[in-house]
Amino acid sequence: MRALRILLIIAVVLGGVFVAVDRAAVHFAESEAEGRIAFGGVESGPTRVSIKGFPFLTQAARAEFDRVDVTVDDVQAGAAGREIRIRKIQAQLHQVKVGGGYTSATAARATGTAFLSYEALTAAADDGVSVAYGGDGKVKVTGSVEIPLLGEKVTRSVLSTVTLVDGDTVKVHADEVPGEGIPGLEGLVRKKTDFDREIAGLPDGLKMEKIEVTPGGLEISMTGADIRLAG
Repeated sequence: MRALRILLIIAVVLGGVFVAVDRAAVHFAESEAEGRIAFGGVESGPTRVSIKGFPFLTQAARAEFDRVDVTVDDVQAGAAGREIRIRKIQAQLHQVKVGGGYTSATAARATGTAFLSYEALTAAADDGVSVAYGGDGKVKVTGSVEIPLLGEKVTRSVLSTVTLVDGDTVKVHADEVPGEGIPGLEGLVRKKTDFDREIAGLPDGLKMEKIEVTPGGLEISMTGADIRLAG
């Protein structure tokens, strides 16, 4: 009985040591990965990595990780020839395989979310147009137009619906534009406030699936396969 108790104590101690070593190893690997990952070839700011699954050491031994979460800040993208900044991309990467010497890495599949601020959407719109949250899943678009018959400028704000077109284009379309009895006013306002913008420069392999309008900006859901992380 005494021998069994001793064996159990030894097993618990060794198990604790293994867990401690495993967790230390994963933290070291995450730190190293943050400095090496080039997420899909994009230009970006700081990267944070979280390796999931236990034990880490067995995953490292076979050079394949079940899931790796990556957060990339300040991603440089483009729309209509203008540079815009995606505030953050969060991605969950599955079946991440690494090459010899950890010089390359590829994820078999991925899901993620890109966060686009209203300042960035304003930068993608026409000059003189601003975009803000309009409440109830809508955006408020404000722009000024000149009315030829009156010879003056008028500024109007409209509530608009944001949709995704062809998996790469953000479409902003006013639900309603009051004409106020002024001939051609609705068309002039729509020409200014309605716009489509193809978003270029997202990580290779990721495709936009859905857009949600939130108080903090647009949240764009993405999926993808064969995502290159390094190498």
